[in-house]
Amino acid sequence: MRTRTVVAGLLALVAAFGVAACGSSKKASSSDVGGVSAPSGTINGAGSTLAAPVYQQWGSNLKGNGITLNYAPVGSGAGVAQWTAGTADFGASDPSLAPEDKSAAKKKGDPVQIPTVLGAITVSYNLSGVDKGLKLDGKTIADIFLGKVKKWNDPEIASQNSGVSLPSSNITVVHRSDESGTTKGFTGFLEGYSPTWKSQVGSDKTVKWPTGTGAKGNEGVAAAIKQTSGSIGYVEQAYALQNNFTFANVKNKSGKYIAPTLASTSAAGDGVSVPSNLGFTVIDSPNPGAYPISSQTFVLFYKDLCKAGMSQAKAKGAATFLNYVYGDGQNVLKQLSYAPLPAAIASKAKAQVSQLQCNGSPVSGS
Repeated sequence: MRTRTVVAGLLALVAAFGVAACGSSKKASSSDVGGVSAPSGTINGAGSTLAAPVYQQWGSNLKGNGITLNYAPVGSGAGVAQWTAGTADFGASDPSLAPEDKSAAKKKGDPVQIPTVLGAITVSYNLSGVDKGLKLDGKTIADIFLGKVKKWNDPEIASQNSGVSLPSSNITVVHRSDESGTTKGFTGFLEGYSPTWKSQVGSDKTVKWPTGTGAKGNEGVAAAIKQTSGSIGYVEQAYALQNNFTFANVKNKSGKYIAPTLASTSAAGDGVSVPSNLGFTVIDSPNPGAYPISSQTFVLFYKDLCKAGMSQAKAKGAATFLNYVYGDGQNVLKQLSYAPLPAAIASKAKAQVSQLQCNGSPVSGS
């Protein structure tokens, strides 16, 4: 994968995609999104930092069709809040909508959540002399983030890594400080393997961390890990690769230690049960080849875009964007270290897009 630069401007409230994105530089032609000229328009979104590099690339590719895609990577929680408040045209969230989010959205219309990509949440670390994937199971990761395992040569770690010379240095935990879908996925995995974590910490977009240092966004956690010897934290795979991190092989539900790769992330989505509202999760997949801390991410719109406040032109622009996402947009994902949706899930996503409306009538982009 060619090296990407996630620009600091992504931390602004609305980050424009006028900068060059890494990965594929191919612009979407009119044939890429339906064979005719796409409507022009500006679409503003906010949310998941896990998915930020993807929206950056999609925005760059869509500029050739007159679509300006602005995206603020403020975290899933803040993105949902901005979308329900009407300050963003769409939200982006890694976990599916919580009941309270649906209630807030209902004030403007019927919400729809549509999966876009799959990504891996790595357990990345900065440990001199350990340059290969450390083996860690869910209980040990939980005990590290609980502050119970404090040294790198703790027997709980050493017992899973025979032949690895582990230092006696302290472990420094780094976690998210903002409301994060990545946190929701990571803590959801931990509570499945640690009754203590489940009862004392739980799983949500933000939790009361027993130990560690907080940093904002995937990029903030990545920066903290990179700067701190002996540290460990959780970041999306694209950020880990960008920073040349070493990350753990994590024990999955089948008892296999699996490295986060495109293949193992894709495997997490194979055969997953998808409800009618598309609100599924791929965390801790039973697939033997799956990386267990994989995550889905969703784009959030209203079923009737115009009744929720969009103009007809903007609604057509949103449909053009979504048609691209589930067409050629899926083809650029591997270059960015994200996994495309499995065919069965992509088919359901496309069906949801086809049901979008403008004042009760079907809306379709180019």
